Amino acid sequence: MAISAGEVKHVAGLAKLAFTDEELQKFTGQMDDIIGMVQQLSEVDTDGIPVTTHITDSTSVMREDIAVSGTSREELMRNVPQHQDGYIKVPAIIDESEEA
Repeated sequence: MAISAGEVKHVAGLAKLAFTDEELQKFTGQMDDIIGMVQQLSEVDTDGIPVTTHITDSTSVMREDIAVSGTSREELMRNVPQHQDGYIKVPAIIDESEEA
């Protein structure tokens, strides 16, 4: 299945890309090569081959997930300029006037 310059131009338009005629011909050739490689891969017989989800044999390289208690709210509030009722007070950033 060969891809046409019109199809490449259509996909480029969907992606809001503009190509010169020279670029369009270049990308059409490259896309045709890529599609050919994918078709070649689809012809490979993979019956009986287990699915590969990882390329290494390692099972878990992360640390054990252990719950630990966090910093107390009182200690955190000592580092903020203003707080009220356990929340940090910050300046308003939304202008609710009609002029905005």
